[in-house]
Amino acid sequence: MNRVEVRNLEVTYGKRTVLALDRVVFERGGFYGIVGPSGAGKSTLLRVINLLEKPASGQLHLFGEEVDLSTLSYAKGMPLQRQMGFVAQKPSMFQTSVYDNVALGLRYRKRNRAQIQALVEEALELVELSHLSDQRANTLSGGEAQRVALARTLVCEPSLLLLDEPTASLDPYNISIFERVIQTIHRQKHTTILMITHNLPQAKRLAQTCMFVNNGRIVERADTEAFFHRPHCTELADFISGRMIC
Repeated sequence: MNRVEVRNLEVTYGKRTVLALDRVVFERGGFYGIVGPSGAGKSTLLRVINLLEKPASGQLHLFGEEVDLSTLSYAKGMPLQRQMGFVAQKPSMFQTSVYDNVALGLRYRKRNRAQIQALVEEALELVELSHLSDQRANTLSGGEAQRVALARTLVCEPSLLLLDEPTASLDPYNISIFERVIQTIHRQKHTTILMITHNLPQAKRLAQTCMFVNNGRIVERADTEAFFHRPHCTELADFISGRMIC
């Protein structure tokens, strides 16, 4: 049962259906790139999986546990949510030090002080921000803040890492660090990673499998090499080539 699976998912806003999926499976330890035009439903999918948005219907299977997403309570969802980590496009920093931002999740999990210090120092070293540990997080540059957000997520050792265009606003230097970190985590800890990106070369570099989402549905899915070089559907071929999708 080492997988993440979503079934019979429907998300509606008013009378409009924005996401409708019969079944999608992500094998444990896989690195998945999710691409598609804006408004296709990509971010909604990640938010539903992370229990941040309640769908009209749907079931989630998370590494052996099964829940009905449309009726799941906050209390029952919390243990599942703590198995996941989510990094959004725009990081939100708490008005405390970098160290305290990264330590917050561990404190909620009742880790002792020695454990927290060791894990936070390791996470900050990984994202190359140890020298800013005492700086107030709200004074960081955008790239530094996003790396703190990544460290804050990874320090809790999630089994499932959800990344929603995390490098969209970053410069090449910060992108290279961010990519190196998630590649390291994937290789060393076999973390399952779902990453939304509009940067197609980034998806080629990082993902093992790619999915094309359009109009609220998964239109095509394949290993990364075949996905980019031998697309089956016209919509994906047009998207990769930069042409307008009909």
